[in-house]
Amino acid sequence: QVQLVESGGGLVQAGGSLRLSCVVSGRTFNWYTMGWFRQAPGKERDFVAAIFWSGASTFYADSAKGRFTISRDNAKNTVYLQMNSLKPEDTAVYYCAGTYTSSWRAQTDYDYWGQGTQVTVSS
Repeated sequence: QVQLVESGGGLVQAGGSLRLSCVVSGRTFNWYTMGWFRQAPGKERDFVAAIFWSGASTFYADSAKGRFTISRDNAKNTVYLQMNSLKPEDTAVYYCAGTYTSSWRAQTDYDYWGQGTQVTVSS
């Protein structure tokens, strides 16, 4: 059974940085396209970033471009989201997700989800 476990969330001041991690267990990690989504209170879950199994291709929401970087370490079965220049509007629960396909933008593209990690950015 596939499990995704996120960590690295917390409280940070505006302009600060956090690095989220997501460890995958239970299946061959290299088969996966991995993505990060976030959900703020009262809002829908939105796409943030995605990365193909090779790491050669990455994709970002407009809100993340230039500030967030997604990466993966297949040897550690881990995907990361480095978040810099954080803003209060980045406050949300961040979810890691995985799929065997090359589709990456929609929630419905993903088969496996983590439990989420809270990121709170104070002004």
